[in-house]
Order: sequence, then structure tokens, then C-alpha cells
Amino acid sequence: MRRRDFIGIVGSAAIWPLTAHAQQAAMPVIGFLASAAPFDPDNLNDFRKALTDAGYVEGGNVAIEVRAAERYDQLPAMAAELVRQQVAVIVASALPAALAAKASTTEIPIVFFVGDDPIRAGLVARLNRPGGNLTGMTNLQAPLLLKRFGLLREVAAAADVIGVLFNPENPNTERRLADLNEAARSTGRRMIILNASREGDFEKAFAAAGQQHAGALLISDDLAGCR
Repeated sequence: MRRRDFIGIVGSAAIWPLTAHAQQAAMPVIGFLASAAPFDPDNLNDFRKALTDAGYVEGGNVAIEVRAAERYDQLPAMAAELVRQQVAVIVASALPAALAAKASTTEIPIVFFVGDDPIRAGLVARLNRPGGNLTGMTNLQAPLLLKRFGLLREVAAAADVIGVLFNPENPNTERRLADLNEAARSTGRRMIILNASREGDFEKAFAAAGQQHAGALLISDDLAGCR
């Protein structure tokens, strides 16, 4: 699904709690929590456009509080700050932001966009009836990592050892690593894990790949944390 399609749905989903909060505040506030660095303003611009199309204009009849983390460990404090401000709804962009938002409140509605299975990630109980205070969408990006692993095996067919670069601070890492380990075992490949969570970690990770004779390198997607 295209990003703009999702933003339009999120805009609609974010509207329903605003009326309920209208009696408490003259101008309802939407908390926009992002776990991408550097922050892409186009995402927020599309979100604003979707709200405008639905009749909600920032600074007119709704306000938006943006919190964009440069590191994953900043997200819990940012989510807690939005809760303290009593925003009407939290829009969480990516799984780390959604998990931080969920941990911060059971009352404020949360609308998420993630790349993983939201049930497996622990965000909702079911897809058709999420329950709790969370709802949202996924583009199921996690299976794409396995697809990339398959393509890498074809491109580097002679590589018996494959290095995989992960950010260990990313909440997605454990689940995606388990999937890749299973895929590697089924194809007779040996996978070595290379960790990098700061800019200075990359040189050591690449050196380790060479020392362990990795014939190919797969880089896991990561939005924030490598600083």
C-alpha cells in the first residue's frame, strides 16, 4: 500500500477521538511520534494534507505536536511527554514509536504504521478486532528482509558465510534475526551477526565480516539509532 493511502486512512482514524475531547480543550491536539532520523518532513506534510481534506486544519481547529527521535532510547520519554500533554490521539510512525506509545498509555487512542506483523509485535490482539487503544496498518516490511536474503543468495551463490548488519537497539532485531537464522539453516548457509548502533561501530562490524570470511553482506533496515 502506498504511503499516501495510509496517511489518508490515518487521518480519518485520528479524527474520531477529537470530538470526544472537544469539551475538554478548545483545540484538540494530535501527538505525532516518529522514530526516524533524520525526520522526513514529507511524512508530516502528507498527514497534514489528509487532515485538511477531512476538515481539520492545523492551527485552525486542531494542533499537532511533533516528536521525532534520533535514537530509539529517546522514544519512551517523548511518548510520556505527549501523554502528559493529554493529546487527543497519538500517531506512531514505525514499530519503535508504536511500542513506546503503547507502553505510555492505555487510555489515549494510538494509530500506528509499522512494517511488522502487529500481532507478533504485541501491539494488538487481532487484526479484525485489535482491542485496547491501538489500531493502525502495516506494510509487512519484515518479509521483505527474507526476500532480500533470497536475492542475495542468488547474486552471491558461492558465499557460504553471509554477514547481516543489525542495530541491536532496534526493537525489530530479535524477531527478524530469528527469521533469518531459520532461513540460513534451511539453505545451508552460515550467518554471522554484525552489530552497529553508533557511527563508530561500522568499521568494527565490517572488519569482523572480513575476519570471519563473509562472502556477502545483508543490511537490515533501520530508521534511527546509528548516531
